[in-house]
Amino acid sequence: MNIYSVPQRKGFTLLEILLVIAAIGILAAIVLVAINPNRQLAQARNAQRRSDVNTILNAAYQRIIDDAANNVTTMNDALVDNTVYAIGTSGTVTTVETACATLTNVNGTTTTSTINLSTTLVPNFVGAIPFDPRGGSATCTGYVITQSGTPTSNGRITVTAPIAASDLAGTSISVTR
Repeated sequence: MNIYSVPQRKGFTLLEILLVIAAIGILAAIVLVAINPNRQLAQARNAQRRSDVNTILNAAYQRIIDDAANNVTTMNDALVDNTVYAIGTSGTVTTVETACATLTNVNGTTTTSTINLSTTLVPNFVGAIPFDPRGGSATCTGYVITQSGTPTSNGRITVTAPIAASDLAGTSISVTR
């Protein structure tokens, strides 16, 4: 008696392979949506902006304290009440004004003036003026500074990162002291 057996094939069918690839694709899409790398990067940039805004404000206040101790008011005189200044680092004001012309404060006010804080704060109060992680240029840092009230009436200084609002919708970074 002769018994013939059908040889067994080992391996996967095309349908099985396609189903596994589709399942992996769906899982990868779910993970990418959950992680959202663009949002994660925007949050990292905003953390850097918070640090930069505090650094600029602390350096400005250290300069004001130093000026008061020496009976000099150069930092306070440089900031006119309720004027939004783009913070620049160029030696010439016109270069800074051109680079910073598009910066807008959190309240929607476009910068009307620029201030070169690199000559005022560097190197005694801060090592270097920080730049916005996404929007700073060689002459414009991407940050703005405003003083509300006069120096004699305890004027408060606000440093803002206006680019943060466009980087991560609904987020504004501003520190006032």
